[in-house]
Amino acid sequence: MNRADFGHILLATALMALAGFVDAVGFLTLKGLFVSFMSGNSTQFALNAGRHDWTVAAPAGALVGLFVAGVVAGRLLGRAAGGWRRPIILLAEAILLAVASFVRPAGFMPAILMTLAMGAQNTIQHRAGWVRTPGAYVTGALVSFGERLADAIVGAGPRIGWAPYLLLWVALVFGGSMGAVAYGGAGLRALFIPAVGAAILSILTGALEGKAPAETAGD
Repeated sequence: MNRADFGHILLATALMALAGFVDAVGFLTLKGLFVSFMSGNSTQFALNAGRHDWTVAAPAGALVGLFVAGVVAGRLLGRAAGGWRRPIILLAEAILLAVASFVRPAGFMPAILMTLAMGAQNTIQHRAGWVRTPGAYVTGALVSFGERLADAIVGAGPRIGWAPYLLLWVALVFGGSMGAVAYGGAGLRALFIPAVGAAILSILTGALEGKAPAETAGD
């Protein structure tokens, strides 16, 4: 793994922590639904739709749709931005989260903005060496962690090939913990923290990508 790959992993770790923070705030705001974890929302939708409880099923389904809309918007924005894909998407995410931090009353309206932001963040994916780094989800990282750990045990892969995936999980948990603490003290204003974080990452990736060859939107 070269220096550029290491930088990609650090970016993915920062994004995972950011996603954990935002998802914790979203979960506490929505009292049981998510703005990033769409597997959980899909299960909630299926469970409550089966019970004909549309008071929960409808918002869960709406969040899934909003997340997909965020992915579509992020993908289109990335294609338009070309080699500046990551900084532009991160800037858009920072704006969405900053606006969400000031929306009142707390509830579904700020969740719309958070979900769109998390959907867009998931378009920031890349391969760093043998590591496929996700934008805001962790299930695939845990599967890869288990696979790489098994390979390391039997000598079929790099001895520490599992470490980046474990780091991604730790980052999500850390971000979620910080989001819960910040929400307890500041409510939705806590979203200003990941908004600033996304803005800083936008500046950093912009500085790096200004020196690097342009990447394709589908990497």
